[in-house]
Amino acid sequence: MSWIVFSCRSSPLSGLFSPSSVDRLQHKFMNEQTKASVVAADDRPVALRVSCMHISVPPGASASSEDAKHSAVFPSGQITLFVLVTVLFFLWGMSNNLTDILVQQFKKSFELSQLSAQLVQTANFLGYFCMAIPAALIMRRWGYKAGMILGLGMFGSGMAMFWPAAVSGMYVPFLVALFTVGCGASILETAANPFMAQFGPAATSERRLNFAQSFNPPGTIIGVIIGARFIFSGVELKPAEVAAMRQAGTYAKYLHTELMRVVPTYIALGSVVLLFALLLSRMKFPSIASEHEDESGDHGTFRALLHYPHLWFAVVANFCNVGAQVAVWSSLIPYMKQFTAMSERTAAGYLTATLVAFSLGRFFSTQLMKYIAPSRLLGIYGAMNVVLLSLAITRPGLQGAYAIVVSSFFLSLMFPTIFALGLKGLGPNTKLAGSFLVMAIAGGAVFPPILGLVARETGSLAIGYVVPLMGYAVVSAYGFFERRIVAL
Repeated sequence: MSWIVFSCRSSPLSGLFSPSSVDRLQHKFMNEQTKASVVAADDRPVALRVSCMHISVPPGASASSEDAKHSAVFPSGQITLFVLVTVLFFLWGMSNNLTDILVQQFKKSFELSQLSAQLVQTANFLGYFCMAIPAALIMRRWGYKAGMILGLGMFGSGMAMFWPAAVSGMYVPFLVALFTVGCGASILETAANPFMAQFGPAATSERRLNFAQSFNPPGTIIGVIIGARFIFSGVELKPAEVAAMRQAGTYAKYLHTELMRVVPTYIALGSVVLLFALLLSRMKFPSIASEHEDESGDHGTFRALLHYPHLWFAVVANFCNVGAQVAVWSSLIPYMKQFTAMSERTAAGYLTATLVAFSLGRFFSTQLMKYIAPSRLLGIYGAMNVVLLSLAITRPGLQGAYAIVVSSFFLSLMFPTIFALGLKGLGPNTKLAGSFLVMAIAGGAVFPPILGLVARETGSLAIGYVVPLMGYAVVSAYGFFERRIVAL
């Protein structure tokens, strides 16, 4: 069943929609055996729902490039809600890359090894693994809106937990707080990603999700800038200074002061998240039942997902993609500290540069997908990152750092493209399938500590970058062979 809204000509954004595409779709559907029913619930805007009785799409099949060019990207009549949900991508982007700052800050404040410091990422992304399926079950029962509000509530509460954690002066309470943040983000992404993919014509689902995800990088950039400014103190003691402070009995106080610097940033961001949850709770969401359930009320089953191999290959690819991304970014500052003479704040500037490249890649790649199949572009981008990380491994230092920065450009389209390709053709099973793709974000909990372990055993963070390189190789293979996988 597909959603068609025939009022795009009157929209103030009519230039973004193709009237001719609506005419073609009307003509096509009228030639099929169709039935139309008007749906209006809870004072929502009335839309025309067309149930196509004899039109079938093979699981995972992509729309033709011609259809994608002429189909609308944005949902007509629902622009306000579209904008508000897009802001969610910005908000969790701010949080996700603050953890890269925390890795270095906790390594200093708690005097941790690289492996122990990477538990920051493990705690955060383990929440994705644990909450994705419960989130899908919640949304199957109560819908996307309930999932988004619940996710924002847990997200903001986890950030508020940073205050008592800092007062305790122990590492474990911070990991618990980060796990709570990860659980909230898991629910939020399980709701927002499939909602965006389906909040409009199916032919443009990849472009629409890439557009929404394009606002995630600006959030990450702002998050890193805030972290570098307000969390990093700029004080980096030399061994002789540390010894002198220990002898004077002031070193423990210095470490606690460094630790408390994380509190204001997280309390402020958590407050914004909770206020946004209140705002979103006042919005009315449209029913998108056509993509989730048939007229008998079928919500899909886990057993049915076994019949969609393209979903499981997408889950594996997403696990490797997110694992590689988190490992690359969270290790960049320690990488530069090991192979250059840069300070923490200067190295954080390079992390900001990776996020700028990431943001540019999102906007550029969304347009490029009009002309190149998303799966093929995914394969090319994955191969480029294999080459760039090879340079980071063999040329540690500034050359390697530049290669890591550029790799973020090609990383940009991977998550939303894999997500959208994995959800193609799943009908009533979409919500449950989305939960597995979000569970795959747990790759971010696995890859960083493995990188840290390799770095500890070899004494070189550069060699540790072999771990994300292998992840990108898997993503590249998935992109090039995705069409064959769909045909299985």
